[in-house]
Amino acid sequence: MAGLGSLGPKTKNIVVAGGLSAFVLGVYYYTMRAVGGTDELQVAIDKFEEMKKKDSGNSSTAGS
Repeated sequence: MAGLGSLGPKTKNIVVAGGLSAFVLGVYYYTMRAVGGTDELQVAIDKFEEMKKKDSGNSSTAGS
């Protein structure tokens, strides 16, 4: 980084903007990959709703 002192202000700004853009894109990519996998919570919710439907179906037929 000692070599940045000899660069002009516009060039320094471009270097900083490039670094920040790379960081932001890296975080975005990582987050999308982490969230985009199998959603264990959604799987659990789906299983719970299936069990709830089965239970309500059994109790309504048992009550008639």
